[in-house]
Amino acid sequence: MMTDETKPPGWRFDNTYARLPSAFYSRVQPTPVAAPRVVLFNRPLAQSLGLDPAALAVPDAAAFFTGNQLFPGAEPIAQAYAGHQYGHLTRLGDGRAILLGEHLTPAGQRFDIQLKGAGPTPYSRRGDGRAALGPMLREYVISEVMHVFGIPTTRSLAVASTGEPVYRETPLPGAVLTRIAASHIRVGTFEYFAALGDTDSLRVLADHTLRRHFPDRVESENPILGMLEEAIERQASLIAHWMRVGFVHGVMNTDNMALSGETIDYGPCAFLDAYDPAAVFSSIDQHGRYAFGQQPGIAAWNLARLAEALLPVLHPEPNTAIARANELLESFSARFHLHWLATLRAKLGLFTAEPEDAVLAEDLLAWMHQARADYTHTFRNLRPAAAPSPTAPADATFTAWHNRWTARLARQPQSLTEAAQLMNAHNPAVIPRNHAVEAALAAATTANDLAPFQRLLTALATPYEEVGQPDELVNPPPPGTPACRTFCGT
Repeated sequence: MMTDETKPPGWRFDNTYARLPSAFYSRVQPTPVAAPRVVLFNRPLAQSLGLDPAALAVPDAAAFFTGNQLFPGAEPIAQAYAGHQYGHLTRLGDGRAILLGEHLTPAGQRFDIQLKGAGPTPYSRRGDGRAALGPMLREYVISEVMHVFGIPTTRSLAVASTGEPVYRETPLPGAVLTRIAASHIRVGTFEYFAALGDTDSLRVLADHTLRRHFPDRVESENPILGMLEEAIERQASLIAHWMRVGFVHGVMNTDNMALSGETIDYGPCAFLDAYDPAAVFSSIDQHGRYAFGQQPGIAAWNLARLAEALLPVLHPEPNTAIARANELLESFSARFHLHWLATLRAKLGLFTAEPEDAVLAEDLLAWMHQARADYTHTFRNLRPAAAPSPTAPADATFTAWHNRWTARLARQPQSLTEAAQLMNAHNPAVIPRNHAVEAALAAATTANDLAPFQRLLTALATPYEEVGQPDELVNPPPPGTPACRTFCGT
């Protein structure tokens, strides 16, 4: 236990969500664990939050990172929400996560502090409320590399083991993740109150969300319509950046779409090796609903569910509410393609815009799909001033495309050196290769060996650097490697 002499970590809790009406959550306490121990602690994140890493990097801190003790000012709650899971609406809620409260940084930024795997809640639906070490380590490493990629994301402050097993197909070591998020307000949070027909709570939630995430819209003519427009824009940008690095979320249910525009929930997520729009890694996505190339369409579908939930508070006249919502929803495709084309131009070293740029980029992707070329390698190995050097053997189709691209580069005022610099800033040299992540997680969970995982973290801290990176992150999996299958961890 931290003593009076221990320097305080610097928590500053101001728990606005816990001050909302009781229908929004259930008050709950974390369930104590037998033998808490910190496995990973994110010092840079702690510093960015205005916390004192030294005060949190002590053995006694494990009690706080597992919920055996509460940080001063915490008010633990489990949030209520619903969600369309594979297209079917279900009442959910935090079944294995407990929101400790909202921390204010010295600069006034507000972040949720949540314990994931801290025990059962009223929403657990006969579940144990616990988490296994492997999935928590996965969330830690993937969320951190997404942050380094510059993609909005929740982050992980710590992973602590519990000293207790959790039982899935087999007994697994238990762990608790301390997750940091701009908030945990989801599309499914709005769906929850819409399904109940609770218009008053919808208004309260919309007002709270506006003030937390869209303060510039609060005084606008129709703030809730403005909130919907902001949510559409943020998701259009987010999905384009997922696709920039070949990220497949894997479970884009509406309860996993955050109004903040952050990537949330790193369950059955993975990264492309060979480019394939139909790539699916989740063991439960039998029909490819959340495949790589489906992600923009699913984002639009989820946003339509948000708009439906908001209709009762969007405008007093139902037909006007529907018309205004549809007008915004119809803008998603154009917004996404604007972001995606800007992303592809950067990946190809293009500073300027020409009408045929989209065709140029799509033709490369079509060749990559046909050739089963590695997505990361192909973009990273494109050389403006060199002969074609794709991952897959060059053929006439690729050579012709390369000649078109070289001519396109020559038509912009920037030099080939500048084009190469732009490309290197948008095309990572290494990604969390699925086979390397699985091997590191296996070593950590079955042999208590964190060395491969630490090696992974070190390399992914500088994913745009080529020199000195481990082969297992640079190269695609060896031939014959079983296809990657990921699980939600519940």
